[in-house]
Amino acid sequence: MSESGEKKYELGIALGGGGARGFAHLGILKALYEKDIKPDIISGVSAGAIAGAFIASGHSPEEAFDIIKQYKFTGISEFNIPKTGLLSSAKMKSGLLKKIPVEKIEDLDIPLIICVSNMLDGKPEYMSEGPIADIVQASASIPVLFSPVKLNGKLYSDGGIFDNVPIKVLKKKCKKVIGVSISPIQEIEELTSLIQVSSRMFQLAVNRSREELQSQCDVFIEPLDLCNYDIMDTKHAKEIFDIGYEYVKDLEIEL
Repeated sequence: MSESGEKKYELGIALGGGGARGFAHLGILKALYEKDIKPDIISGVSAGAIAGAFIASGHSPEEAFDIIKQYKFTGISEFNIPKTGLLSSAKMKSGLLKKIPVEKIEDLDIPLIICVSNMLDGKPEYMSEGPIADIVQASASIPVLFSPVKLNGKLYSDGGIFDNVPIKVLKKKCKKVIGVSISPIQEIEELTSLIQVSSRMFQLAVNRSREELQSQCDVFIEPLDLCNYDIMDTKHAKEIFDIGYEYVKDLEIEL
């Protein structure tokens, strides 16, 4: 907030975590843009941090989708000898995140705040400065599934542990806030691998009630049809994108 107590930004959009369901963020943003609703600042966590970074760097939602959809789950991860995580997300930094045309968050076209979890201090941190690829990689590193990312001598993991839709960090800065959740819980019949167990455990742990999130923002968006898609499923990117787009296209939004 400024010294006068006035909020600096008209509109902030908080993009939540949800793995491969993050493609819905780009469909949602496309529909919002068509309604002439564009953020002055973005906050993001995990999948929302990835989508937010591409949008904040000047890519349109469609351009961001075309870039990100090329990277399947196997294209941004590789198996570790288990120590701090089953998988390494280093390929995310060396591949996908190289497509972001700036190196530091503070150099983005749109201000961006990324939520990460400090695993040593046991608290969330909201980063708006620093190396964007490292910070986005950390924010998207689901504990147990992915190894933490080391930054400034600390270990960081998925910010969703503490704040899976980072709305509150925008409330102090923005006159209006849109919160976007992509994590409705789906019912499943079985779990067939340790990776599925880890991702399911994390999804259940970070999920907060729709009512609680809705009360924190001016407009709350959560396409419930996303519950039909596993958070590790990158094979249905276009379907997930379209669910987000169609949901918001038909939504009446007053700000």
